[in-house]
Amino acid sequence: MEHSESTELPFNTGALGGGFIPVRPGEPDTGEPGLWITFMGDAMVLNSEPCISFIEGERPDWIGNRYGGILIGTFRGRPVRILDIDTTDIPAGYLVEQLLFTFLYQRLPDDLATLAGLAQQVLGWERKSRICPLCGSGTDGITGTWGKRCRGCGHEHFPHIHPCTIVLVTRGDEFLLIRKPEWPKGYFSLPSGFCDFGESLEECACREVAEETGIRICNLRYVGSQSWPFPAQLMIGFTAEYAEGDIIVDHDELEDAAWFRQGSLPPTFSAKSLAGWMMSTFGKSGTLPSW
Repeated sequence: MEHSESTELPFNTGALGGGFIPVRPGEPDTGEPGLWITFMGDAMVLNSEPCISFIEGERPDWIGNRYGGILIGTFRGRPVRILDIDTTDIPAGYLVEQLLFTFLYQRLPDDLATLAGLAQQVLGWERKSRICPLCGSGTDGITGTWGKRCRGCGHEHFPHIHPCTIVLVTRGDEFLLIRKPEWPKGYFSLPSGFCDFGESLEECACREVAEETGIRICNLRYVGSQSWPFPAQLMIGFTAEYAEGDIIVDHDELEDAAWFRQGSLPPTFSAKSLAGWMMSTFGKSGTLPSW
């Protein structure tokens, strides 16, 4: 499925098509059967038979009663809960896999992948916010929000979303692509990086391209964004044109960087990622936005 707008990409709530109704944290849970987005450490536990999907219905007996569930809303009328389990005794008929690979291999439809991304971010925050980083005391939830209040010093903490720019740089019919050593073999993508203190998104985009590749860019234009739950990023996409410079690879961060033509691209992440969407939407010569 092609997406005409970045808001429709997986991990953005637009991909849910209005089927998901969130609840405020702390609202009562009726206990009705529903969907169980289940995590074991950094991996998801999914049904693998007859097809890959969330665990559905009553909470399975093998999970046990000691594992609570975090209610995050309803999807198509069914409660959606997150389970955080530590058992390794997973029965046959289940797939245990990190969400990133589930996404890359497109094992789930966009709406379920989006729910899984939301669940992973909520669970990551819940795990990290149990202890106050200022005084070390425990925290309690702030009614109606995902925020936490320290029981010791009273400081309030709220979820951390990290802005990260990603840039499609073109030079005629060529793309500037980079490769990080931890990516799947042979895969390339677009230059990207996190915003620094006191930095605008535009400044971040220009700096990251220059730091990673030595290339200077011009005609920077915002084109879209995507929630990226690995662990809690907001990817902010720009297009830009080559201005000057030769490629000088920052080997502290990258394995390689090079110019590639549209007809001879290496493996890249799918068009369901912001990088892939930008390449397919704005990658042809002359199609960069002109506003």
